[in-house]
Amino acid sequence: MQKFLSFLVRHNAYLLLLLYCGIALLVIRFEQDDVVSKIRGSFTEVGASVNEQIVSYGYLLNLRKENERLMLLNTELLSKCLRNERMLRDSKARSALFADSSFDASGYVVARVIDRKFSARENILMIDAGKNRGIRPDMAVLTPKGLVGRVVYVTERHAAVMPVIHTDFKVSVISSASSAMGILAWNGGAEHLASIEHMPISSPLKRGEEMLTTDFSTFAPGGIPVGRVVRIRPDKLFYNIDIRLAVDFSTLSYVLVAPVKRDQEKPVLPDNIMPQGEPSTINPVN
Repeated sequence: MQKFLSFLVRHNAYLLLLLYCGIALLVIRFEQDDVVSKIRGSFTEVGASVNEQIVSYGYLLNLRKENERLMLLNTELLSKCLRNERMLRDSKARSALFADSSFDASGYVVARVIDRKFSARENILMIDAGKNRGIRPDMAVLTPKGLVGRVVYVTERHAAVMPVIHTDFKVSVISSASSAMGILAWNGGAEHLASIEHMPISSPLKRGEEMLTTDFSTFAPGGIPVGRVVRIRPDKLFYNIDIRLAVDFSTLSYVLVAPVKRDQEKPVLPDNIMPQGEPSTINPVN
């Protein structure tokens, strides 16, 4: 024991050096383990962050594709809804042409208004029926409510219609109540109002009377409603008459094209209808 103690005393410096080296090695070991752990932890966090970003980008890409798919689906559904609504409106408008059981539409061509040009003086309608369906110029166009106009130009599949609300449109009309006669005309302005020209102030016309086409028309069948009298103002020789048109042109979608009216032979008065040898008692009109 004494020898061991003397050995420690003699070599204490070496023993302390060994002790310090051991402690240093342990400290270095512990520090290296901590650095590795920290490095591993850092790599783990970075990897997790990168993986999270990748998952987020993938989700965003998938979400964008899903949104595009849903957008296309919604567009298709909206298109189908609009198409079905249009078909329903067209079906209702077409059915309305035959709703009036008192109106015989046999022999008429059903056509849809596909375009219109509205202005203060010159209005034109375009319908989807032409030569391929037997449409010809000067055919009357109407609805069960009243006269629309007449065909003025025809192609193979379409036709242009000059409506009542055109300044060049004229047609002879007669009152269904008093048989007063005149000429229907439109001088521009409101599309629901027209006027009756050349009706003498001696005519027994009254407000509220319905005006119909006469058999004198070269294109329209007789008896088609054109409107009702809403105002009568006497002038020097003729009345100034306003009528409310029977057809609402702002909502017009389907029309009927009447068959061509057969030309009727009209008698022509000779220049001299008085018997020879007798004086004429008829004064010429200046």
